[in-house]
Amino acid sequence: MNYLEMLPLSSITKYAKGHPKDGVSFSGYPRAHPSDKNKLILVNDPLGNEPTVLEFKLDDILFVEEVPSAVTEKGEGVPLVKLWIQRGAVGVILEPFEVNDQIHFAGKVRVIKERILHWQEKPQAAV
Repeated sequence: MNYLEMLPLSSITKYAKGHPKDGVSFSGYPRAHPSDKNKLILVNDPLGNEPTVLEFKLDDILFVEEVPSAVTEKGEGVPLVKLWIQRGAVGVILEPFEVNDQIHFAGKVRVIKERILHWQEKPQAAV
């Protein structure tokens, strides 16, 4: 069973004509949050060299759109979705780093943002 099928449908609106105008889209592999049933984990670019883990509140999801699955080198399908998140909602980027030196977040945030936006623009079937 797909994790998104288990989400409370009362808070997710189905839009018959296009995406919600008050939402921002994020694509990736959805996972249940390990400790908070009111949140969702979305792995952006799950098969890429630098996947990014995003966290959203379920109440902030406006619309779920299925997109073509990505395929691993072994031929296994990875289900992908496009989530439309309420504009102005607060999401969290969970970014791993090597514990070596102090982190300089100002430059890192820009790089992460560019990586996520670049992946959102790629055709999903080509992943």
